[in-house]
Amino acid sequence: MNKNSVLPLVAIVGPTASGKSSLAVWLAQRLGGEVVACDSTQLYRGFDLGTAKPSASERQGVRHHLIDVLEPTEEATAGGYRERAEEVLADLRLRKRLPIFTVGTGLYLRALLLGLAEVPRRSEVLRERLRASVAEHRAGHLHRMLARLDAKSATWIDAADEKKLIRAIEVCILAKKPLSQLHRDGRNPLQGWRAVKIGLAPEREALYARVYARTDSMLAKGWMEEVKGLVASGLPRDAKPFDFIGYRELRKVLEKETSLEQARAAIQQATRRYAKRQMTWFRKEEGTYWISGLGDDREVQKRALARIHMELAAY
Repeated sequence: MNKNSVLPLVAIVGPTASGKSSLAVWLAQRLGGEVVACDSTQLYRGFDLGTAKPSASERQGVRHHLIDVLEPTEEATAGGYRERAEEVLADLRLRKRLPIFTVGTGLYLRALLLGLAEVPRRSEVLRERLRASVAEHRAGHLHRMLARLDAKSATWIDAADEKKLIRAIEVCILAKKPLSQLHRDGRNPLQGWRAVKIGLAPEREALYARVYARTDSMLAKGWMEEVKGLVASGLPRDAKPFDFIGYRELRKVLEKETSLEQARAAIQQATRRYAKRQMTWFRKEEGTYWISGLGDDREVQKRALARIHMELAAY
């Protein structure tokens, strides 16, 4: 492909609550860009507060893509994300706008940039056996099983995410090799784009303080009411978004299995653990320029802009 037809895209990676959206909007305003969400939770309509979708005021007039594109009963996959993202990239190329990806789901970025290998189709028989095994063993059984089959995948799949665990185990068993190895094999890299990767690496205490404050803010803005409305809408109990951090805990409050204060603490703890898993993944993302700090800090923003200008000039 002619070098002149290869265009830059910016990918901002970092843990949840690190300010990726704020940085992306700030950069988009200065670089003629548009924001593309790269997050498996923000794809779903109706699940807004707990997935930290930027509000209209937070978007500051900058166009955002790949938010609210799935119904809660649909399935989000890395392959499906890539297809949608390629459509967005084609549109941005035509309109000469810079894509700025806010990356919360590292697998989706990897699927977009490097492609994914073919994986086995689902086996309902095997899935039923795995679901039945959950009731026969102590908590964490599926996660321990995956760790034995594929230690790498077990580092980024939440021990409470039964659906992802079952799929990963299913692939390992049917393919007779780890899911992580399959993802390394037979890839189809993205053509026509070159990624400029910016990583946000805030200090742990600053990030945790942001996690606590954001959880409180989400609850104050009506997160519990959002969950009540979703439950009342008749969505099936096993709809994927109900497994997201916060939504599962707040459902337990509605079902009187726990208190709101206990749920708040559980959400904060789960979010901290999720942030740690994200950083474990993102640290392995080659070619990332890391900046210490949060994305809404002006010095961090200036450093990110300077890095992008340097990359574009060298290109």
